Amino acid sequence: MCGIVAYIGHRQAYPVIIKGLKRLEYRGYDSAGVALLNHNIKLYKKKGKVANLEETVLGQDLEGSVGIGHTRWATHGEPSDRNAHPHFSATGKLAMIHNGIIENYAPLKQELIKKGYRFKSETDTEVLLYFIEEIQSNNDCTLEEALRIALKRVVGAYVIVLIDQDHPDMLLAARKGSPLVIGIGKGEHFLASDATPIIEYTREVVYVNDYEIAIIKPDELVLKNLGNERQTPFIQKLDLELAAIEKNGYAHFMLKEIFEQPHTIYDCLRGRLDIGQGVITMSGIQNNLEQMKNASRILIIACGTSWHAGLVAEYVIEDLCRIPVEVEYASEFRYRNPIVHKGDMIIAISQSGETADTLVAIERAKEQGAVILGVVNVVGSSISRVSHAGAYTHAGPEIGVASTKAFTAQLTVLTMVALLIAKERKTISNDRYIQLLNELNEVPEKIKRVLDNAAHIKEVALKYKDALNALFLGRGYNFPIALEGALKLKEISYIHAEGYPAAEMKHGPIALVDESLPVVFVATKDSFYEKIVSNIQEIKARKGKVIAVVTEGDQVISEMADDVLPVPEADELIAPVISTVPLQLLAYYMGVAKGYDVDKPRNLAKSVTVE
Repeated sequence: MCGIVAYIGHRQAYPVIIKGLKRLEYRGYDSAGVALLNHNIKLYKKKGKVANLEETVLGQDLEGSVGIGHTRWATHGEPSDRNAHPHFSATGKLAMIHNGIIENYAPLKQELIKKGYRFKSETDTEVLLYFIEEIQSNNDCTLEEALRIALKRVVGAYVIVLIDQDHPDMLLAARKGSPLVIGIGKGEHFLASDATPIIEYTREVVYVNDYEIAIIKPDELVLKNLGNERQTPFIQKLDLELAAIEKNGYAHFMLKEIFEQPHTIYDCLRGRLDIGQGVITMSGIQNNLEQMKNASRILIIACGTSWHAGLVAEYVIEDLCRIPVEVEYASEFRYRNPIVHKGDMIIAISQSGETADTLVAIERAKEQGAVILGVVNVVGSSISRVSHAGAYTHAGPEIGVASTKAFTAQLTVLTMVALLIAKERKTISNDRYIQLLNELNEVPEKIKRVLDNAAHIKEVALKYKDALNALFLGRGYNFPIALEGALKLKEISYIHAEGYPAAEMKHGPIALVDESLPVVFVATKDSFYEKIVSNIQEIKARKGKVIAVVTEGDQVISEMADDVLPVPEADELIAPVISTVPLQLLAYYMGVAKGYDVDKPRNLAKSVTVE
């Protein structure tokens, strides 16, 4: 989990790399470093954020038109200057950056120590680099050949980029399980973990596939597999605007992305939802609709916030389609011995499309004959390419580490998928179908109304910012939103928060309730409304502080709660997309009030490409 940037061409490499690292800092920010090649390799690295690195290199020699850069999220070895990337080889003639984990680094390291090697860092990356150089020196072969041999021995996930002092006109890169995109310019190439550092220089990109090695020169790109067979690069056009990755006047990316949701959900619906004709058009789904409607069960696989989207989808699909649904943590699914039948439907949900556990889980399910549907945000990502079918969420780049607009876009896409399947299975009446289409169409405007109330939500956040714990409760469709609200508060404000079904409160969590505990209820008017009112009364009887997300005009809960966060009325199936927004703002304002960097919460990274 890190960000990598590299450049070769006619420009000075350092400005390109440092700007790219800033744009990728959401992927990892424990340390940062650059290596520049100009006759010899100059290496600079520093613990902390990219700004720390910039201070370190002031007044240093930054000349060179070839370079590599890295922002680290620590796996092997604590965050420190010596564990930061890039790393030098034993001779100092090679430098390398790496995203991923080399699982068999320990036996390789012992092998190399016995041969007299001494390591400067605690990283698996340095072990791999020494191993590559050892192969090259022992076999009198090219660096490319040594890399190919080494990668056949290593176990794990990686994107690596190498520079070689003896070949200053070349970069070598390789990928397995972690993302790598190469931008193609005129007499220059740009490498990065995703497209955000590239878009101001070129719109033409190549997404490198697993088990491919890239040999990159200023005016040449060669792709080969590990069998040394040349591959044809597939050049794609980027559909991404530079403004999408800038703050545009907002204090934080997270706040910008929360306020973008009326627009991003509109983009998610645009071209798919036709209210006039009363139809949903999603070609990636409709081409596989026969298999979907006949699925005996649906497995949803995801992690984190995407797992919460899967829980909402479980309620929606079972309600509308009458197909049994199971929601699995990808990290657990991949390591047990799950029962997957041919014809089972797997829905894989991932913002980045690179989530390591989800990717491995669906690859194994695919081998067992399951049909894979990917719901991802990033075009060209690994999950989108592994899936049989899929739907992009069209939320645009999400820079804030804590997901906001990607989550609501996932909910929107999953609802449309459920409606398509239900229509095909004839498990929904036409009147209900049209009603839900109209409800979906109104979501962007209803979220805008929630955002118009941001000042009030900020006041509530300031009132509870010093809480040490919080409890989030909901029923039915609102239960996953309670989980998501608790996760956002944990991520952004570091306040311990737990989400529960409201009925489960009496089975343990109510023991926590006292006058210092804020209890957040997602309590919009739905089938469970009377029950949630009773749950609120139980909290108030124990002097708990109640914050309630309520439907506009609600009088009953408004009189009981200490604070209310009103949202527009919506069908209970659609309401989760709207009800999550005030909880996003609540977490954001509490985190900001406590003085934290809400865009880059400690210990977290955006794209989880390692286990």
